[in-house]
Amino acid sequence: MSRENPNVKGSQEPLTSPGLSVGIYLLRLLGLAILDSFALWFLYHLYQDQVWFMFVVILVITMGINLVFLIERLHPFRWMSAGLSLMILLVIYPLGFTIYNAFTNYNQTHLLSKPQAVGALENEKYLPGDAPVYSWTAFRSTEGSFALWLISPDGETFLTIPGEPLQQPRSGEAGVGMLDDKGIPTTLNGYIRLSRADSVKYLTELTNLQFGIEPEVIVVMSISKAARYEQKYTYNPELDQLLDNETGVIYRPVDGNFTSPSGEQLTPGFHITVGWRNFSKLFRSPALRGPLLIVFVWTLTFSLLSVLFSFSFGLILALSLHRSLLPNWTKKSIRSVLLLPFIIPFFLSVLIWRGMLNPNIGIVDRFTEYLFHWSIPWFTDPFWAKTGIILINVWLSYPYMMMISMGALQSIPEDLYEVAELDGATSWQQFWGITLPLLLISVGPLLVFSFAGSFNNFGLIYLYNYGGPPIPNTITPAGYTDILISYVYNTAFTGNGNYSYASTVTIVIFLILTIFTLLQFKYTRIWEEVYKNV
Repeated sequence: MSRENPNVKGSQEPLTSPGLSVGIYLLRLLGLAILDSFALWFLYHLYQDQVWFMFVVILVITMGINLVFLIERLHPFRWMSAGLSLMILLVIYPLGFTIYNAFTNYNQTHLLSKPQAVGALENEKYLPGDAPVYSWTAFRSTEGSFALWLISPDGETFLTIPGEPLQQPRSGEAGVGMLDDKGIPTTLNGYIRLSRADSVKYLTELTNLQFGIEPEVIVVMSISKAARYEQKYTYNPELDQLLDNETGVIYRPVDGNFTSPSGEQLTPGFHITVGWRNFSKLFRSPALRGPLLIVFVWTLTFSLLSVLFSFSFGLILALSLHRSLLPNWTKKSIRSVLLLPFIIPFFLSVLIWRGMLNPNIGIVDRFTEYLFHWSIPWFTDPFWAKTGIILINVWLSYPYMMMISMGALQSIPEDLYEVAELDGATSWQQFWGITLPLLLISVGPLLVFSFAGSFNNFGLIYLYNYGGPPIPNTITPAGYTDILISYVYNTAFTGNGNYSYASTVTIVIFLILTIFTLLQFKYTRIWEEVYKNV
């Protein structure tokens, strides 16, 4: 009787049993069910708050994961789904949200969506002029909830609990025990009566609570008084307006704020789209354009000079070590010493330099004062503050430039120099005709990368002098040593927190860096053509 060859195609049994496949499939469905449950809960709250941008992102990610794990043809994408989801959440979403914010009025006073702002305003209360003021005694349950026993000026008593209607029980009703000589229950079912000292202990919690339900809301005013507050604002969704129940004034939405006919605005406001208004203000408003222009010019100057000086200094050191006749161990020792600024942590180096330049105890200022009887204002004068920042950045960057230059120099064939010497070329001509062009082919992209790093070197600016000294008479916080990224930070996180304007400047930074990147590609091709002609 012949056996079936196990190597023949189609004769093998499946590697996994049907039971195992069903188990894996059920496990997959369980995982998707958990994911979808959380996603639906999150989407519901995003929908309630009208956070549409995040709503769309979460919806797309959830649908994509479900399709990938339910459709067998999309099986290869399963291993990429986690990475793609994180990329969308951590990269694409922040980019899209930044662009979106540039076209809104999103700032510290317009953080909420319109429904959230309406809800916050409707939660505000006011004390009517004829509202009775009660004396109160607090009761606290073992779970931490509170109840109040109120006594009105005319002697009426009430029991109020958060979220429940105001009651007027007698002794023996609603869990109320015997009353003392002041008309206060000695016991309350499920609660413990608080002494005056204990009431002081819980006073902060009590003042933050609202006892009863609308429209009879009782709020604790002090250690001895509580009063009936009423809802201050009522929103009419059909007319899209707020009514001030205290004054009768009607507020309508104008540019993200409910505004009265007299121009009074209610806070909080809500964020709305404003089109190109932020870009128009950025380029047309003298109060905004002035400091931005100063910051922009300084950012370019700082980045260019930092790259130029650090590369020049690093290249000089690299050429000196490359052409030196010193023994190898001596070269290695010198190179190790020169790399120390690269080894020391960045923030420590900046703080050390800041201490050295300190006008009172810094060694640099002590030295200049001893020689020239003059203390350099490294932190208060715009020119010297900028000089100090460039000096520190060159100190931090030259070891990197030196190392990449040494590596690039070793790749240049020595035959080129020998031919140049036979043709009578001087050392200077060899440097400009051979060394520098061939060097830039290798290090050119790295120079552009260093330029971008200096362009966004927020840490150095912040640690050195927080962007100071300040530019006077500016609407947004700005200093003479601020670069664009620190200017964006100050705009977004200090003062009024103008996130939309900061997003607008961020887009401008992105466009500038894009232009410089395209120029880098252009000049890289030029250097490659030079290399072919050498």
